[in-house]
Amino acid sequence: MTPFLDRIKKQPLVFDGAMGTMLYTKGMFLNRCYDELNLTSPDVVGEVHKAYSAAGADVLETNTFGANRIKLSEHGLGDKVSQINIAAARLARECSDGEQYIAGSMGPCLKSGQILTADRKDELKEVFSEQAAALKEGGVDLILLETFSHSEELLTAAEAAAATGLPVCGSFTLTEEGYTPGGENLETLMQKLNACDALSVLGLNCGTGPSHTYNWVEQAVTLTEKPLIAMPNAGFPREQDGRMVYLTNPEYFASYARKFIQLGVSGIGGCCGTTPEHILKASRAVKATSLVKQHVDIKSVHKDEIEVEPVPQEKKSRLACLLKQGKMVTSVELTPPRSTDLTNFIGKAKTCAYHGVDAINIPDGPRASARVSPMIAASVIQREAGIEAVLHYTCRDRNLLGMQSDILGSVAAGLNNFLVITGDPPKSGDYPEVTGVFDVDAIGLTQVVHNLNMGRDFGGNPITPPTAIFTGVGANPCAVSPELEMDRYRRKIEAGAEFAITQPVFDPEALLKFMDKASEFGSIPVIAGVWPLVSFKNAEFMRNEVPGVEVPDEVMDRMSRCQTREEGIAEGIRIAVDICRTIEKDVQGFQVSAPFGKVELALKVLGMDTDK
Repeated sequence: MTPFLDRIKKQPLVFDGAMGTMLYTKGMFLNRCYDELNLTSPDVVGEVHKAYSAAGADVLETNTFGANRIKLSEHGLGDKVSQINIAAARLARECSDGEQYIAGSMGPCLKSGQILTADRKDELKEVFSEQAAALKEGGVDLILLETFSHSEELLTAAEAAAATGLPVCGSFTLTEEGYTPGGENLETLMQKLNACDALSVLGLNCGTGPSHTYNWVEQAVTLTEKPLIAMPNAGFPREQDGRMVYLTNPEYFASYARKFIQLGVSGIGGCCGTTPEHILKASRAVKATSLVKQHVDIKSVHKDEIEVEPVPQEKKSRLACLLKQGKMVTSVELTPPRSTDLTNFIGKAKTCAYHGVDAINIPDGPRASARVSPMIAASVIQREAGIEAVLHYTCRDRNLLGMQSDILGSVAAGLNNFLVITGDPPKSGDYPEVTGVFDVDAIGLTQVVHNLNMGRDFGGNPITPPTAIFTGVGANPCAVSPELEMDRYRRKIEAGAEFAITQPVFDPEALLKFMDKASEFGSIPVIAGVWPLVSFKNAEFMRNEVPGVEVPDEVMDRMSRCQTREEGIAEGIRIAVDICRTIEKDVQGFQVSAPFGKVELALKVLGMDTDK
């Protein structure tokens, strides 16, 4: 298996859910020592592990949260630390599918109201060392320190666990107000944990339900460069018929799993109250949202390997020639209709062509919606409206063979401008049960297109003549994880990207900072995405519902002052024009969206007189 740290840094992992909750539902009374069940009732514990394994968990946690000498001694089991932890680790491994990581669970020794005094620190370090060593002997892949309330105890446990040589994750709990039960705020805590070399991964777990955890994760991801995991409770427990139950349903839990991934966390799991059903739903959501699968490896074709002369950029298309010459370009984005009647769609493209727009951008199933094939729409526009199209092509809907066939067919039909994007996962659209394919992501598909331009398909077979595709990629200056976005942008350029189109820009400074950073590894022409807002409600939607789009408070304030529909449209155009003027010297063009298909709004942003 890929080492745990290499895997979690590459793609988000799904951890399992609550162990205690499940053991309780199987008739195990709360006054029992649940850790001892690894010896006395391994079949019951194994059933829980197997359920989480079947639900899609990538990481199974051992049933050892309280299996340290101090906690076990309360049950008269202090001399069975090694026996219980070794058995628990082996049991979890036996119940896995062979592809899962086993995390050795270790909980705190102190209670929330206690303080770690200097004279107890050495004692606790010995206690944690004993448990960690037993878990390693049992064969775990990592140590998971979870539900800690005191930073000093967590750091002590981390030092002890790191001595095993295994990766260590330190997870803490926060109150609804955002403090540890020990009274530390999030920022102070993160500073301490970041400075701890023994901790490879950080996490937040327990404490509150998904919504409150989201608030703290949103801050935490900006305070660390270490991988971060989120394992909230299934909401707050309530008493029902004498039992404490958690009322958060699996679908609600899964909706937050998607949001956590969009924030940039590296792992999702569940704490108190979560069940295999919660993890099943979360696993599906995470794997759809984060595109968790092994991509097909696309080898780069080098010039010394080819027997044909690639087509130079300026001969690929009119748009490619204009950008090669350093000229500013304009484009308008038109979404293909849901109807087979393209009359109105073509008419809008003709209007853009008449006013001098250089190209029409054709999205490919934006927000995972089903519309007329963008390839057909782009081909019709070029043929009937007399204007070049930029075809957005996503990796979501077809396997690699189908994608390569589509691309070759599109080129044969006269389409040469492609914007290669990974694509919104089906879970975010109108058809959440549809399966995304994602044989490759945007980086891999950019490499495929580059190879076609060099006269080779993705299998290395000759393509004669070579394609003449002008290859564009997406860029997100306001990504939740700037480092990851910048790394992906660099890799897209290395794969063969020739130009970029950004997400809609509402914060010019963010774009300029992104471009300045990107200049460190070379540059390609950047076309800035611009969206003319039409109302305060539209601004709220862009701010809250469109991943990668940041609408600053200043813009929200300007839109909030609009009293009528007409005022909202006019102010949205003014904001878009202001943005264009601010960045026009730093970009090589603008892609202006036509909100709700209103091309006249896009043309006004570009300064084109629609009255002519």
